[in-house]
Amino acid sequence: MFFFRGRPGAPFAVVSPGGGFAYVGSVHEGFPYAVEINRLGYNVLVLKYRVGQGGRLPTQDLAAAISFVFKNSKRLDVATNGYSLWGSSAGARMAAAIGSHGVAAFGGDDLPKPAAVVMAYTAHSDRSDSEPPSFVVVGSDDGIAPPSSMESRITELRRLGTRVEYRKFPSVGHGFGTGVGTSAEGWIAEATRFWEQSR
Repeated sequence: MFFFRGRPGAPFAVVSPGGGFAYVGSVHEGFPYAVEINRLGYNVLVLKYRVGQGGRLPTQDLAAAISFVFKNSKRLDVATNGYSLWGSSAGARMAAAIGSHGVAAFGGDDLPKPAAVVMAYTAHSDRSDSEPPSFVVVGSDDGIAPPSSMESRITELRRLGTRVEYRKFPSVGHGFGTGVGTSAEGWIAEATRFWEQSR
């Protein structure tokens, strides 16, 4: 993990970059997110996970990372209440899986679910009957993870009474990252505000 230290005792966020479980796109979808969230005073960790073997092992790595932060919260000087999970593409699937089923379901400790899950451009349909608040962003022109695939999950979450905010940005494809120079620009700040309201 790469640690971006925020205010002493501030909550933490874990960012899982995308990469189709073939690589970890930290330069595009990890570090830039962390810089923006960290500017607002939060502690941010960018996860480097195992690749090349599907989604289960990376999600176990995320569970281990969350468990590590909880165990070492005093040394890291982070608050464990109200943490958030962020992910793009494959990383968003990991964050959503922990949000749905909990840290222990993937080999981590028996810990609270995140206060918010932030998902960027992914095709993910799995859910549980108890979901954390979710902030979801997609591009209208995404040919890899079409908006319709996420919209069906959002409909289900809303039916469950889950707090959801959804943004579909026009003329944007897959992998837009922070969205600088596109209609998606500014979404990280919006997602951070959503997290703040969910804690």
